[in-house]
Amino acid sequence: MYAIVETGGKQYRVCEGDVVRIEKTEGEPGEEILLDKILLVGSGEEGVRVGTPFLEDVRVRAEILAQRRGRKIRVFKFKRRKAYRKKQGHRQDYTGIRIKAIEQGQATT
Repeated sequence: MYAIVETGGKQYRVCEGDVVRIEKTEGEPGEEILLDKILLVGSGEEGVRVGTPFLEDVRVRAEILAQRRGRKIRVFKFKRRKAYRKKQGHRQDYTGIRIKAIEQGQATT
């Protein structure tokens, strides 16, 4: 079984046991979070269910593994022949999570 989950403005395809890096969310490592913006659920027996825009009776339980920062990227701007150069670095915060279960049939509150 798999699900398409929306969090942090991005969409992720997740299965049970997957480890995913998502946009930074609140919580400490070891805590459990619920992802309730589920766009699609698919399985071999039941087929595919698509939400409009979200599925109301499906949620994904996940465990926070780490709160970290990604690799540094360098942003370099310049204008030719004008002696303008600007070098900048950026490190994006992320949360590493492990998908524990995809639950169907429970109404979210």
